[in-house]
Amino acid sequence: MLTKILSVSGKPGLYKLISTSKNLNIVESLLDGKRIPVYLTEKVVALSDVSIYTTEEDVPLREVLQKIKEKENGAKTILSSKSSNKDFFNYFGEVLPNYDTDKVYASDIKKLLSWYNILIESNIDFEQVEAKTEDEQPTEPEAENNEK
Repeated sequence: MLTKILSVSGKPGLYKLISTSKNLNIVESLLDGKRIPVYLTEKVVALSDVSIYTTEEDVPLREVLQKIKEKENGAKTILSSKSSNKDFFNYFGEVLPNYDTDKVYASDIKKLLSWYNILIESNIDFEQVEAKTEDEQPTEPEAENNEK
């Protein structure tokens, strides 16, 4: 399901891909259900393309979200945006002990936990492994790893 869940640069929250055309995508906010156009010039990342830097190899976001869900027993995270950076690093160290401390920042962890809470509230099944096809990709995949 994460191939159809998108992060749009400059827009808060997460979006579900509704429709794709030649020049734009129609997405629906998981926060308020409003549909908006997203043009191909905007930076869009499917959550299935995001991974987290670790000291060994990058870990797909889906696996990290599963570990958070196990830690929280399927509930929302206990941390809020007002928690300290130290709290975020300690929490993330429990979830993914081998994360790369030089490449993963507190802002990345905050965004990740925010995404997790949105997915839980929206009852999105991020544990399901999906096969990617060209028809499912809303935009061209990014060549870089994203740790956000």
